[in-house]
Amino acid sequence: MIGLKIKEIMTDQVAFVSPETTIEETARLMQKHNVGSIPVCEGPNLVGIVTDRDIVVRGVAHGKDTGNSPVREVMTSDVRCVSPEMDLNQVAELMSKEQIRRLPVVENNRLVGMVSLGDLATQAKYDVEIAQTLGEISQPSKPEKL
Repeated sequence: MIGLKIKEIMTDQVAFVSPETTIEETARLMQKHNVGSIPVCEGPNLVGIVTDRDIVVRGVAHGKDTGNSPVREVMTSDVRCVSPEMDLNQVAELMSKEQIRRLPVVENNRLVGMVSLGDLATQAKYDVEIAQTLGEISQPSKPEKL
């Protein structure tokens, strides 16, 4: 799929939360939309992202009151983003290199969509290079020994 742009395969209707949304509300929104990450926005501007793992590791495991604690306390502020004009191969390379499964699509610091490993995988059946790159993304991690 030479020349295919992210804007052609991204999800453009994206649920998001504000930094003051509670961790619990964020988790419910993830469940409702069956997603593992939610962008955090102030107005239209992306300021972070929170994953289900962030909620567990940075919130629950630290005893945070998820019903009252804002999501800003567990979100990642330094977010890797892509442009809607980026080529699929570029994004696949970034995802592979950084071991990222979901990326916000941002234009002028405004959230315009999300692209996931699954979005790229649907195109990979047509492009061997993308398929090989995607195979490198889900390298198993080695858990800490007990």
